[in-house]
Amino acid sequence: MKQISQVTITGGGLTVEQIKAVARDYITVEIGKEAADKCKRGYDILLKKINQKEKIYGVTTGFGEFSQVFIDPEKAAQLQLNLIRSHSTGVGDPAKEDAVRATMLCRANYLASGMSGGRPILLQTLVEMLNKKITPLVLEQGSVGSSGDLAPLAMMTLPMIGEGEAFFQGKRMPGKKAMKKAGIPLVKLQAKEGLALINGDTFMAGLGSLELYDALQLAKVSEISCAMTMEAIEVVLQAMDEKIAKARKFSGQVIAARNLRKLMNKSEILAGPPQRVQDAYSIRCAPVILGASREALLWIKRQFETEINAAQDNPLVFLETKEVLSGGNFHGQPIAMPLETMAQAIQEYANSSEIRQERMNNPYYSKILPAFLIESGGLNSGFMMPQYASAALVNENKILCYPGIVDSIPVSAGQEDDCSMGTNAALKIQRIIRNTRYVIAIELMLGCQALDFKKGKKPGKGIKTAYDLIRQEIPYIKQDVVLYKNVEKIFQLIKSERLVQEVEEKIGRLEEPKDLKRSYE
Repeated sequence: MKQISQVTITGGGLTVEQIKAVARDYITVEIGKEAADKCKRGYDILLKKINQKEKIYGVTTGFGEFSQVFIDPEKAAQLQLNLIRSHSTGVGDPAKEDAVRATMLCRANYLASGMSGGRPILLQTLVEMLNKKITPLVLEQGSVGSSGDLAPLAMMTLPMIGEGEAFFQGKRMPGKKAMKKAGIPLVKLQAKEGLALINGDTFMAGLGSLELYDALQLAKVSEISCAMTMEAIEVVLQAMDEKIAKARKFSGQVIAARNLRKLMNKSEILAGPPQRVQDAYSIRCAPVILGASREALLWIKRQFETEINAAQDNPLVFLETKEVLSGGNFHGQPIAMPLETMAQAIQEYANSSEIRQERMNNPYYSKILPAFLIESGGLNSGFMMPQYASAALVNENKILCYPGIVDSIPVSAGQEDDCSMGTNAALKIQRIIRNTRYVIAIELMLGCQALDFKKGKKPGKGIKTAYDLIRQEIPYIKQDVVLYKNVEKIFQLIKSERLVQEVEEKIGRLEEPKDLKRSYE
């Protein structure tokens, strides 16, 4: 992947990878040449209509059920200040720094389109906060994802106007103090500008983009762990044949099969005749299972990169026709559905990994590995209990995969009567990703132990690289020891992306589907 050194926001072209680079790697953000001009043009169009005393939702009217209440144009600025204060009602734990930074970047990218009607100063302030590493205190919970993420985005806005709290230089402090320390002037909101900052699904889009980045990494980690298990149990390699994958006509399956073969290429362990006629589904169908999740993630990426470059606000200012039109582009449904699908796609990585652990632990299946991968079984329990941990994590994931999107609750006196609940989906995926990383870490721990019973035969080059890296952190286990620290070490190799990076440095990049077409035809 090409190294990202700077991100320019223009109102379009923002990618999941760029969001990750800014949110986690603190890559500098700059504003595109035309963005400030588009913001000014949008504000001028809006201001003209306000001066003509046109009735515009959220500008010269109240919000939600109060949309029938006309607001005098002279009070338009006070309306926006009141909006931010009244809507800053998040609860729970502070959102992680990277999630807030991703949210700020996504909102800045939308403002750069000029369709918000906000002045250039809003865009400039958000970008300066990102570059100087001011992170507003945003409490995670409290959004229903219908008029977007009102509570989280209002809390994001508070430091910009000298209120709320923020994190700066490692310390939590009043927002006004953080802005002063960073040398960033406060913003005095004008007509529509509070709404321009908070009306849209930007919190779930920012957080979900980071989770999608992690899910795409987990796709590769899952292929590595699966291939290691295949080496350990001496898979019937015929099931990975590309001709079989192509016959199903899904590019995700073709690529998963190709990556598995690439990881096991030149394996001494698999050089001889297979031990079985065919393997259980978790092994034999691995390209199908892993490929299906890859296909789902590809669709999710398309949805997210559409949304983070779209206008999710109400009303919208159209620069060419000089219209201000009211609608429902703030609604989170277009990415609430992909978020729920993402939860299930990631969970399937955990589910199939836990089942594969059984394939290694169970001597009645493998026929070639000792029970629970330990010498002197009975006296030693070996790797019996790590699989229990995996089972517990997978069970929790399944509970979390209940789709909140099917359970809308009306708010605002019934005016907002169909809510996406997509923010809850984004929040739960954080836990699903964490659980899945632990499950796969356990599979890799078992896989390395199993490979040590291969009497000097080397696995494929990709798996040998993963094995060597893990063995730098944890040893072969001859008798029972405390294992939780070993699991944590492998978990960190996954989370830091080091495992994937070292494997790809050795064998080349693991492929990913490029689009939704059947690219091999």
